[in-house]
Amino acid sequence: MAMLCTLPMTILAQFTATGIVTDASNAPLVGVSVKIKSTSKGTLTDQNGKFSLVVPGTRAILEISYVGYLTEVQTVSASSGMLSIVLKEGTASLEGIVVVGSRALPRSAATTPLPVDNFDASALKTTGQVSFDKSLMYRVPSFNSVNTPVNDATTLLDPYEIRNLGPSRTLILINGKRKNLSSLLYVQFAPGRGETGADLSAIPTDAIKRVEILRDGASAQYGSDAIAGVMNIILKDRYQYSSLTVNSGITHKGDGATYGVSYNSGSNIAGKGFLNYTVDFSRQENAVRSGIIDVPTEVATFGDPTLPLTDPANKPIVDYLKVYPTANNTNGTGEISAAKFLVNLGVPLGENGGEFYSNAALVVKRVLSNANYRTPYWKKDYGLLHTPNPNGVDYTGSTDPASIALYKGYIGYQPTFEGQLVDYNATIGVKDEKNGWKQDVSLTIGGNQQLYSVDNTVNHTLKSKSPTSFRPGGFRFSHIVGNYDISKSITDNFSLAFGSEIRMETYKIIAGDTASYSGQGANSFPGIRAENATTNSRFNFGAYADASWDITKDFLVDGAIRAERYSDFGDAFVWKLSSRYKLADDRFVIRGSASTGFRAPTLHQIYDQSTQASFVAGTIQLSGLFNNYSQQAFLLGVPKLKPEKSNNYTIGIGITPNKNFNITVDYYDITIKDRIVYSSAISSNNPNSTLGQILQQAGIVQIQFFINGIETKTRGIDYVANYRNVALGAGKLGFNLAGNVTLSNEIVGTPNDPAAIKADGGTILSAQIKSLLTESRPKFKTVVGVDYQVKKWNFNLNNTVFGPTKFQDLDNGGDIMNNIKQVFKTNVVTDLNIGYDITSKVSASVTVNNLFNVLPKWELQLTGNASDPNYAAAKSTLNSPADKSLLEGFLAFSGRYRILGYNGSQFSQLGTIFNASVTIKF
Repeated sequence: MAMLCTLPMTILAQFTATGIVTDASNAPLVGVSVKIKSTSKGTLTDQNGKFSLVVPGTRAILEISYVGYLTEVQTVSASSGMLSIVLKEGTASLEGIVVVGSRALPRSAATTPLPVDNFDASALKTTGQVSFDKSLMYRVPSFNSVNTPVNDATTLLDPYEIRNLGPSRTLILINGKRKNLSSLLYVQFAPGRGETGADLSAIPTDAIKRVEILRDGASAQYGSDAIAGVMNIILKDRYQYSSLTVNSGITHKGDGATYGVSYNSGSNIAGKGFLNYTVDFSRQENAVRSGIIDVPTEVATFGDPTLPLTDPANKPIVDYLKVYPTANNTNGTGEISAAKFLVNLGVPLGENGGEFYSNAALVVKRVLSNANYRTPYWKKDYGLLHTPNPNGVDYTGSTDPASIALYKGYIGYQPTFEGQLVDYNATIGVKDEKNGWKQDVSLTIGGNQQLYSVDNTVNHTLKSKSPTSFRPGGFRFSHIVGNYDISKSITDNFSLAFGSEIRMETYKIIAGDTASYSGQGANSFPGIRAENATTNSRFNFGAYADASWDITKDFLVDGAIRAERYSDFGDAFVWKLSSRYKLADDRFVIRGSASTGFRAPTLHQIYDQSTQASFVAGTIQLSGLFNNYSQQAFLLGVPKLKPEKSNNYTIGIGITPNKNFNITVDYYDITIKDRIVYSSAISSNNPNSTLGQILQQAGIVQIQFFINGIETKTRGIDYVANYRNVALGAGKLGFNLAGNVTLSNEIVGTPNDPAAIKADGGTILSAQIKSLLTESRPKFKTVVGVDYQVKKWNFNLNNTVFGPTKFQDLDNGGDIMNNIKQVFKTNVVTDLNIGYDITSKVSASVTVNNLFNVLPKWELQLTGNASDPNYAAAKSTLNSPADKSLLEGFLAFSGRYRILGYNGSQFSQLGTIFNASVTIKF
């Protein structure tokens, strides 16, 4: 005690600094950082813009900072009283806009000549979705993601797209650096077929500071993959507090449970330096939405519809479905377990704002999904997998008394699929400024590996020697990217930027065990053959120049050019010109751009090759994907792949009547030439034709390949409107509206069919593929949201309107199907989020997704022209209840996919989902 009494009284002294932070319109700012200078001690403003901070000593300097505003410095003491701090808008902290707009001067979203979505992590969390990509679907109108009814490898990650252009035409950046692609090539009949993209679900939401989406072609700035736009994910940096978030959810049917825990923390180092890291663990159980089997369709598929249902050819089917109406299927979402680790680091260098920076992420996933159940009348696997049935009914369809006696009660089996994914990325770099030139040099690595296993299945070719568990191989993709960027404000109204990028990509196809690919291969998921297992790499070098000129204070012009050199196909050159003009004291903005772009074929599309066993018309048929270096492609006259080329045009307006109200409307027109497509499964009925002979030599009945096959044109409108800070009682009300309308999405001209295929009467694009490319996405999508903040409560209500889609999914339906399409009706999915701040450190939220349990609804409709000779037959088919029901059954695989089909995956397929989370700050 004597020692304590000798300490200076100032060491023991402390006081509480309080205040309120507002913008220039006196609206409170939520989440503003209030920190004691040169320390890590600080707090955030609450819903009313207020803060309270215990300050040691008798005097201190506070730093008040917020994204989009200039940092304020305030000296406080014990006698300061309640502080009133007004932050001024500024661009100093909007470094991300430089990344997705011009690479020259930083510009705020209000003055950029390009349409940019910019929102923080809190906007993602209020969706209640369990992953980053699904959150985007309910925040970005032109962004769509796909769920699949029979998942296989797509359980690991779902396809996504912006503006209906597939995942490979949107470039994904992490802190402005290219994110690696997935190693998976999508082959399902769903949007994204034949393409690949980055694994967005691998990014933990708690690690994200904000997301910027440039809705415009940007190949001139960033190279390949930026035809539809660029998504830049900005990670959390400066440490403000640690947080632990625990969440859980379940569907209204009591399945599909989700569990998750996420921890975000870090520290501020070396003054302005930082270390921020996130650890995230999650688990999602399967949700089963199997449909009731339509007996007539099942008989038409597996039996003989010309015979009575009591005939021996049909009776096993009818008897089985009486006992098992769903045919024992467990279609739905798969089981997913994931661990995610991410770190973001920045260390200041010198006195001129230099910085060493780094970020790294590692994601490990394990998934389990179910294939379609193999019923005994579908697959007669006598003696291989014998699942007994207590009903004792013979479902085998066998007429042999010995077989009936031995396999009485056999009910079939269900193959399972397991996937293991490892995804990683890391960047190190240095930023510096010398003589006004800002320099940024960095090195980025990234990769994605997927290995597969299938269980509870057989290889029919091996008969009794077949194992029941297989390792069918997998894929690996990696890249190494070096970037150097330099920029300078030459004058107050003119700036320049230059840069270069060198990239090496490697794609490896990993063979499966021999049993997985011998003959027909493992049933449900055949393995990768040893002769198809290869490792291929390529290099490319790119350089760009970017200039930005404010001709007047209202008139801006920005231009960029880029040249690329690829080791496998040669050169590419693209350019971009954009402009913006402000009127009425900046309240009205006219903006537009014109650009060319390109997309290099991915290594997956160039080198992937496989033989698959598929179930067609009741029999197993082998089909093959042959790459463009194969003998089969050479014989067919399929040329080697070259880059896609695009012409992009946008024009838009921005209206800001006041600080709380803004509207943007942007029109876009995108033409893609030499677009790479994954062909239809092409077969031949003439064994003497060139095509027929090629198929026989390869030992297959169908062939597929990639080809620069078409030209497409996509036109649409994006619109965004926000109105905030509307006083209602003691709280503030905000309205937001964001939408996308597709005006046209069409194939220009005719496909580039190779001569041998055309001579055989075939085409690279079946009616099904054409429909998938042009009309299988919502015609329009609108998000209408209302936010209300009052005291400790926060309410968020969103209505997402999914417009109609059409799909022609029956190539085997004859010519009449050219006049019949599956049409999904417009639907509205309502999500409600309620948040409550229990204390300043503890908050909780509850979200109800799809509040009114809206499911996809579709019907068959007559389309086409009455002059078509098949129009009358199509009309007659739809007027016959039996024939119409049969077609509906074919579309849903006898009812298995009534609400789970790929075609309606943009709607919520699981019904109402309840989610809850608790966040603790410390």
